[in-house]
Amino acid sequence: TQSKGSSGINAEYGGVCHLSTGDMLRAIAKEDSPLGKRVASTLAAGELVTDSLVIEIIEANLQSEACKIGFMLDGFPRNLVQAEKLDEYLEGQSEPLNNVVEFKVKDDILVERISGRMIHQSSGRTYHEVFAPPKVPMTDDVTGEPLMKRPDDNATVLKRRLDIYHEQTAPLIEFYQKKGILRSIDAMQSPEKVFKDISAHFTH
Repeated sequence: TQSKGSSGINAEYGGVCHLSTGDMLRAIAKEDSPLGKRVASTLAAGELVTDSLVIEIIEANLQSEACKIGFMLDGFPRNLVQAEKLDEYLEGQSEPLNNVVEFKVKDDILVERISGRMIHQSSGRTYHEVFAPPKVPMTDDVTGEPLMKRPDDNATVLKRRLDIYHEQTAPLIEFYQKKGILRSIDAMQSPEKVFKDISAHFTH
């Protein structure tokens, strides 16, 4: 069974604006432009793009009509500088964050999950070689179209991404704990149980 993921949470709670920095940056990386090439090489190496670029993208999207009733940030902020800049921007809009969710997964499990991931590019449907395989290898169950693997979903790049996470992103746990808005979810449970735990939190 495929997990609902962040898009499922979004649909469940009023269709608020869902901003995935990963999706937005991958879209930029496909552009035949100097910026696109720079972002593509950065992502392929497992590095983070500059804070200023990510903040600019997020702020531009938060100003859109789609985000007026609320928003969900997926993959942002990733470090303290981004978190502080986000706070500054939201305070200026009189709209502070009210929930932050941490998904707790052991590193080795995360590598196994991500390195086996396959994606149907046009729909965003995800599969996994072990946990949720397609009926026909590397083929989308619905359309019969080929699946793809992201070039940065490999063990070497993931190790670098995890190193960056522990160095730069993990301090955000304490940052948001102090604000009293952090909720930690055991993401090593089944997708259904993870979604149930999230739902229980947001309905309280």
